[in-house]
Amino acid sequence: MRVIPAIDLRDGACVQLVGGSYSAERIRLADPVGVAAAWADAGFKRLHVVDLDAATGRGTNRETVKQILAATAVSLQCGGGVRELESIEELFAAGASEVVLGTKAIEDRDWLEQAVALYPNRLIVAADTRGRNVATRGWTDTVAVDVATFVNELNRLALAAIIVTAIDFEGRMRGADVALMRELAALSRLPIQASGGVGTLRDLRDLAAAGVSATIVGMALYTGALETSALIEEFSP
Repeated sequence: MRVIPAIDLRDGACVQLVGGSYSAERIRLADPVGVAAAWADAGFKRLHVVDLDAATGRGTNRETVKQILAATAVSLQCGGGVRELESIEELFAAGASEVVLGTKAIEDRDWLEQAVALYPNRLIVAADTRGRNVATRGWTDTVAVDVATFVNELNRLALAAIIVTAIDFEGRMRGADVALMRELAALSRLPIQASGGVGTLRDLRDLAAAGVSATIVGMALYTGALETSALIEEFSP
């Protein structure tokens, strides 16, 4: 299993939120390009970059994303508010290894299929969940679709992976929703990337045993609850 550091962008800064709430910001670092470089220098080979402002309709950090892509030699999967084919092309042209799709992919299946046809095995869909309902628009809305049903529907598409964030666990470092991730990993023929709740090496070991291909980690890395060298030693960086 691979561990992927998260770089969440808000107002041009790298932040970490608890439970996906803008009112519960716990980490703010003014230089996200420097943060990305630091994770790459530490030995991580892949980073997860999300434009929170674009995802929630509050603005955009696209230029910051491009700066990170230009300055960082590792693989970057980038998302947040990507709702046009032109935005996908723009991110790939700037150097993204994969582009993460959320709201538009959930609400418009024809559009998702068109995007996949243009970029097979290069797109990741975010099947983020609050409870078991799929969340959209930067986690501010939910739809009446069970996450397992949605993941099963994605099986026939040529995606690079599916990211599942357990929103209620996000940023709390009290353990991941291992039962949900095990269920979805067993159901999906596509790689499942887990996110939310990781606070210890044991949490990561439990997710690895559950069959996920990667875990995206934020708060535990930024607070020092997880030591980078230990992660690099035990998990594929």
